[in-house]
Amino acid sequence: MVDFLQTLLALLVALSLLIAIHELGHFLLARWCGVKVLRFSIGFGKPLYRRIFGADKTEFVLAAIPLGGYVKMLDEREGEVALEELPRAFNRQPLGKRSAIVAAGPLFNFIFAIVAYWMMFVIGVPGIKPLIDTVQPGTIAHQAGLRGGEEIIAVNGDRTPTWQAAMEAIIPLVLLQQPVQLTVFNGGLSVEKTLDTGTLSAQQKPEEMVERLGLNGYRLKIAAVIDEVSADSVAQSAGLRRGDEIRFIDDTPITDWSQLVTIIAANPDRALRLVVLREGRELDIEVRPRAQQRDGKTVGLLGVSPYVDAAKLEALRTELRYPPGTAVHAALSKTWDMSVLTLRMISQMITGRASVENISGPIGIAQYAKHSAVAGTSQFLAFLAVISLSLGVLNLLPIPVLDGGHLLFYLVELFKGSPVSEQTELLGQRVGMTLIFALMVLAIYNDLARLAG
Repeated sequence: MVDFLQTLLALLVALSLLIAIHELGHFLLARWCGVKVLRFSIGFGKPLYRRIFGADKTEFVLAAIPLGGYVKMLDEREGEVALEELPRAFNRQPLGKRSAIVAAGPLFNFIFAIVAYWMMFVIGVPGIKPLIDTVQPGTIAHQAGLRGGEEIIAVNGDRTPTWQAAMEAIIPLVLLQQPVQLTVFNGGLSVEKTLDTGTLSAQQKPEEMVERLGLNGYRLKIAAVIDEVSADSVAQSAGLRRGDEIRFIDDTPITDWSQLVTIIAANPDRALRLVVLREGRELDIEVRPRAQQRDGKTVGLLGVSPYVDAAKLEALRTELRYPPGTAVHAALSKTWDMSVLTLRMISQMITGRASVENISGPIGIAQYAKHSAVAGTSQFLAFLAVISLSLGVLNLLPIPVLDGGHLLFYLVELFKGSPVSEQTELLGQRVGMTLIFALMVLAIYNDLARLAG
């Protein structure tokens, strides 16, 4: 229940903030252009909060369904307008002003993404060094000559001081089946390695493509030695203590902590026999891992934490951080790169060269929001930036009902010399609504498929 509430809260905060940013762009430009704004709504459906403010008596609304928002402006097409207020009607504005008001929403999404990335780079993104773990034969990384132990210092010429930075640069290129040029440091030398992604198929699932790539971050080998035992846990009830080394689970030898976690997680509420080394003596202890829901799956938990060599762990840690001035350039570059990537992914999915399984809906966004919020401020800022610029790009697509669809109609008006007919606009909106509905169904299906494993 706590996990669900964290996910819901993170989703509501993220969506409400980004919707407010988008609609604020429309609102401010409309006011600046002299257009009267009747309502500023975050969400759809039944109003939960309403307030009137300003000389124009603009209505501010928080509604029950936080999956969008709108700015309602004075417009003759939506009702009668008093003669003295006609100059302030949206439909009476010159083409340039109408276009600016419509484009302001996506523009504010891009501006917010830049600010969020800037804050993230200034605060600093903690991570681990981009060291490659053992590379399995037959993978793309192995074919490129990587064997493990190398440190990735750049991807396609861009510096990658953390493993996360390296993966954020590599994975999009892999999903698009683009060549990846790695600069790695190994044995005192800097060498170039090329990952040939041409053998990947667009029809493969993203996780299958990443697995085929064969790149895994170096993981500190942690012995299966217990450091802390949680109060009221299964481990405490079974008599496990600090310093116990788990040698076997049933008849399976345990070589490290990750193997222990994997076996315990796969056996919720099932009796397991542990062979434990304590003060030079081996003991048999039976445990029954407590079943708990994690990301839609039932997993087993003991309630123990491992002993970790602090010095070795600290040696792996690093941080991606820039001075405020440098962070501006980094934020602009990041926003540009992610925007271009989003457009390329959309075009690749339309042409069938990339899997539509990359599309996420509200469930997936909620999970990402929760994970990033728990991970820390910098991760949550990165998440907000990605979603914000995605909203900006998607809203600029030439699909009626989206801002890009309105801009398309204005482009036609520019060449035609008069606005498109109401019938044409209405037909376009119906087609647009159908496309958006189909996209939402696909996104939700993908979310449910991921939850089902």
